[in-house]
Amino acid sequence: MNKTYPSVLSIAGSDSGGGAGIQADIKSISACGAYAASVITATTAQNTMGVIDIHEIPLTHIQKQIQAVLEDISFGAIKVGMLHSCEVIKLVQSQLRQYKQRNIIIDPVMVATSGDKLIHDEAIACLNQFLPDALLITPNAKEAEILVGEMIDHHNAAAMAKKIGDRYKTSILLKGGHLNSQDQMIKDYLFLYDTKDIVTIKNQKIETQNTHGTGCSLSSSIAAFISLGKDLKSAVIKGCTYVHHAIDQGKNIHLGHGNGPINHFNIQED
Repeated sequence: MNKTYPSVLSIAGSDSGGGAGIQADIKSISACGAYAASVITATTAQNTMGVIDIHEIPLTHIQKQIQAVLEDISFGAIKVGMLHSCEVIKLVQSQLRQYKQRNIIIDPVMVATSGDKLIHDEAIACLNQFLPDALLITPNAKEAEILVGEMIDHHNAAAMAKKIGDRYKTSILLKGGHLNSQDQMIKDYLFLYDTKDIVTIKNQKIETQNTHGTGCSLSSSIAAFISLGKDLKSAVIKGCTYVHHAIDQGKNIHLGHGNGPINHFNIQED
């Protein structure tokens, strides 16, 4: 046996509706050609209309999940999604350090599309201590504003990406989907900490309400490409392209009565 699967571990919450969270991570990682394993930190009763209930997984069980997979499987990348409390953040950080994991992609889920905070200020403070462990962090504009403590718009987004990256000593992909601009292009800003380069990634804006789980899908697809041996810049560009295509292929497909998911497996419409 001389072959191994390129593998990604996702540490995040479960979305019972299947559009975001662990479910979106597994679909994205699989679609991009890697093997997906998971550690579930919370379960949600959720559908396309919204979140109905959240159940927090006990810390001891989260730790046993992490230990079970890391003691048996080698991962080319780790994707970390929403961690709802300071205790969970500290546990995940300590376990990943103990097992000497590398190529950690953190999607710092803090703010909903509505602008509402999803985690408490105490948890945000703990997350700030975790971010320097990452190879890449992938905040949207509102989350980036919390990290940098300044307002961000399409005029200063590139500079703010650099400022956040320098603050946390890591690379950052500042997602531009929530930036107000009259431009018909979505611009994401990648700051590469090692070289100090800023790469602007452009994709055509797509009119659709089927965008549930795009952040989860993007960070996990980047992790998949890292596990496949791509360098960070190439992995990010390929991840952005994958998610753009998945949005485009799912823009007119209906699921449920609310904000639908992207089309993770890019099935062509008739």
